[in-house]
Amino acid sequence: MHVDIYTDGSARGNPDGPGGYGAIIKYIDNAGKLHEREYSAGYVKTTNNRMELLGAITALENLTKPCDVTLYSDSQYLTNAFNKGWIEAWKKKGWKRSGGKLLNIDLWKRLDELTTVHKCKFVWIKGHAGHPENERCDKLATDAADGTELLVDEGI
Repeated sequence: MHVDIYTDGSARGNPDGPGGYGAIIKYIDNAGKLHEREYSAGYVKTTNNRMELLGAITALENLTKPCDVTLYSDSQYLTNAFNKGWIEAWKKKGWKRSGGKLLNIDLWKRLDELTTVHKCKFVWIKGHAGHPENERCDKLATDAADGTELLVDEGI
């Protein structure tokens, strides 16, 4: 089954403020019916990059079986890690960058594991450029960051 995923992350006062992510999963079933699910959560203190990663992770973790996924994100941090082979280089170096410490290892490992379950293609889209799903994910992420039920980001 093919699934389209759209994600975005947000942080207010990056890196010391609240943040959130938004994700949309869309797929068409065998009867031709479109299904769509949205996910979001906010955190008391986090970073934009962590929220970008958590949006993708949350969407992939909510798929109930292995899927062929196209994941759209306005985060080059996320898309380039896979499209430019950064993640493979980090793994070969023991989860380190050639320039030093790799941040967000906990999330990169989770995401890497999910790409062994699902066949993922990562597509960068320009943020805040009128793309309907990206704009919706941005709203989900910022609303979550501004919400009253914020979680604690254990990785911070």
